[in-house]
Amino acid sequence: MDGLSRRRMLVAGGALGAFGTLSLASPARARSLWTWSPSASVAGAGAGLDPEWVWDEEVDRLVAAVIERGDVPAVNERLRQWTRNDQPLPSGLPGDLRDFMERARRLPSWADRGRLETAAEFNKSRGVYLNLLNGVGGGMLSTAIPREARSVYYSKGGADMEDRVAKTSLLGFAVGDLNAFRPDGDVVVQAVKTRLVHAAVRHLLPRSPGWSATSDGQTIPISQQDMLVTWHSLPTYTMRKLLEWKVPVSAADSAAYLHLWQVTAHLLGIRDEYIPGTWEAAEAQYRQVLDPVLGPTREGVELTDILLRQLAEQTSPGGVDRPLVNALARYLVGDRVADWDGIPHEPFWEKAIAAAWPKLVAFREKLIPLPLVPPLAWTIDEAARQYILFYLTKGRGTHIEIPDTNRPA
Repeated sequence: MDGLSRRRMLVAGGALGAFGTLSLASPARARSLWTWSPSASVAGAGAGLDPEWVWDEEVDRLVAAVIERGDVPAVNERLRQWTRNDQPLPSGLPGDLRDFMERARRLPSWADRGRLETAAEFNKSRGVYLNLLNGVGGGMLSTAIPREARSVYYSKGGADMEDRVAKTSLLGFAVGDLNAFRPDGDVVVQAVKTRLVHAAVRHLLPRSPGWSATSDGQTIPISQQDMLVTWHSLPTYTMRKLLEWKVPVSAADSAAYLHLWQVTAHLLGIRDEYIPGTWEAAEAQYRQVLDPVLGPTREGVELTDILLRQLAEQTSPGGVDRPLVNALARYLVGDRVADWDGIPHEPFWEKAIAAAWPKLVAFREKLIPLPLVPPLAWTIDEAARQYILFYLTKGRGTHIEIPDTNRPA
């Protein structure tokens, strides 16, 4: 059980015992029938097909051909040269792949530059919350999504989680950057590259005995429904927490933040008919696609432990130790998800964070004066800062690249 302590598995044992039959054997049976209407999407219409059985056929075929021809190293070398939204695609890419990428990089006709600029300013002004929730909260939530945890674990990236976190951070940082959709930004670059990676994983992962044995009957991973589940673990989850924390968000900022993630979803290959058109539509879809699939897995527990251990090791010079890391992670995702992730209870820090964090938020929003913030809150504030620093800096010096193999046995 490399990298995973016996204590962590014992902590998760109760959840795995209570819910294991469902989540380990056949979580697909817990999925409700698709009833969400495409009339609530950004497209306003659609075929209404169950996204559980829809993938990304064109890019899947193209990337599979790249892998089978042995062209992955050459393609990745060329893709490293593409780093800005306004750059031409590198020369030397296979013609059919290049043609697809030229189309995939275009913003949808419904993209609104004004709202994207408003979203960029919102990311700047609320960065401490957004980075903490998207980077760390979303990461902890993702390991409690059985399909996502297993797709990560059994794919190439699962064998080197530090590199996997770095590559994931590239996309997350690009979305939240002030220049995200400007010519010198790179969200288009990182989203299209991620779309290619998803296609490669769909081609490779069915060959993994480990994944096939735990895939709950799914024969091709990362369906449109799986992508929606992951999408909701980011903007919808984040907006829920902002409202829960009573962070003031104007109607214009709220709409702009949603629009930012709508355009990102399109660039990642989610069909417009599945992308929620409003926050109300997003909430309805969240309840249908994400809530029913959350649960514990051995892979998710192990990945969580690796992530939190990395975080504690990286931030310990700043005075943040593992108990505080555990408690802050618990605060972000709640006890149910934290139990499924195998995150140990830390009674002292859990009480301290629950008492201090609301006051920190209120102080930042100028709702209370400094004397009302307890001294211990600044230790927690430093922990949050280190979380964010870890998230934002992991992507430096790495590239999102197409894999050509699964996790080594």
